[in-house]
Amino acid sequence: MVVWADELRVGLMGMVRRVWSGRGVKVRQRVQHERQWAYLVLAVDGRSGRIWSTWTDDMKQDSLVRVLPAWQQGGVEAVVWDNASSHHGAWVRACNVPLVFQPPYAPELNPAERVFQELRRAVEGVCYATLKDKCDAINAVLDAFDADPDRVRRLAGWDWITDAFANLPTQNAA
Repeated sequence: MVVWADELRVGLMGMVRRVWSGRGVKVRQRVQHERQWAYLVLAVDGRSGRIWSTWTDDMKQDSLVRVLPAWQQGGVEAVVWDNASSHHGAWVRACNVPLVFQPPYAPELNPAERVFQELRRAVEGVCYATLKDKCDAINAVLDAFDADPDRVRRLAGWDWITDAFANLPTQNAA
């Protein structure tokens, strides 16, 4: 199974979100200013509607080296990633998971970014007491995605990916 993967930095540094209000009503949003971070390393297969996710403290090679073998045991055969330096380091290549790199500056080609957009929509604009509380809110959304593979397919099962896999040549069993 080929998956598209990326990392999402999650922190208590608040983001202001657009919200609807009545005409002439001033909208006030609370924003946090704590510099605490965790990284959600996420892989998505839009064809099957499956998501793999792991939390790490950073996105360095030694953190990714722990993630890739677990994904491989879960059925991941290859990972499509952007060109972040930690994605093509020697330790990551030593995991023996085939890696495919996307063109630079092209996040619109990565279905994981679409999942991140939905995660942000669900959890941003709220002040959380701790970073763990925010991570728990994200985990609840991820659990909802796991329970609804059709939703993941609608988010990340892009036609060009499905068509590309459908048009792959088959191997002859000679």
